Amino acid sequence: MTLPLSVFIITKNEEDRLPRAIASVQGLTDDIVVVDSGSADNTVKIAESLGARVFFHEWKGYGPQKCYAETLCKHHWLLNVDADEELSPALAEEIRALFAGGEPRKSCFALDIRMVLPHESMPRRFAARNRVKRLYDLRRAGFKDSPVHDSVVVKDGSEAPVLQHPVYHRSFRGLHHEVEKINRYSTMQAEDLVARGKHYSALRLIAEPFGAFFKAYFIRRYFAYGVEGFTQSIMYTFARTLRLAKARECWLKTRSHSL
Repeated sequence: MTLPLSVFIITKNEEDRLPRAIASVQGLTDDIVVVDSGSADNTVKIAESLGARVFFHEWKGYGPQKCYAETLCKHHWLLNVDADEELSPALAEEIRALFAGGEPRKSCFALDIRMVLPHESMPRRFAARNRVKRLYDLRRAGFKDSPVHDSVVVKDGSEAPVLQHPVYHRSFRGLHHEVEKINRYSTMQAEDLVARGKHYSALRLIAEPFGAFFKAYFIRRYFAYGVEGFTQSIMYTFARTLRLAKARECWLKTRSHSL
């Protein structure tokens, strides 16, 4: 039996990764919503063939896309899955168990998102992870409309328990795709920083690579991946530094125009 739960996914050019995402939730719901922002591949056809309701929405940022998707869902309880993610079978059963006695009492639950490298079929034992709010009651929680920081806000401020079993996250297809993704996302981050009036000194920019590498390699445990972990630490450092460099570039241009 399906749950009183809608699942929504935002997409653009995800024909290779979307089938895994949809297949991992098909047994849980009778309502899968895909919001596409203009795919040039077979994403839309694949989503429709797998039973999803597909809608077009011009890209306005991560938060606005997800807020729009919320309005299309049939049920009050929502689960957001990104196109490059896949619920583990154990997590699907854990979610099913939450609804065994009716709707959960909690407003929101966080998912354990674990990194899967392109050459891996599933995350390794000590995989890097993020814990993010993704399963929630729309009457009591919802995504904020920030174009960059797509996070769920619980209206009453209550805690969101973390579900035990993981989501598999295939964030990039390879290094070429990862660099493209970093370049695109760092531009969005820089624009957001500038719009919020954030300004970082040259000293902060110089210090950023050292702190970012330490965070990735040791705190995020990329060291457990061997050479690939070292490479990913470099990529993370590049991403964190590039957003500040772009923000500073925008600030310098704005200052020069005002003189």
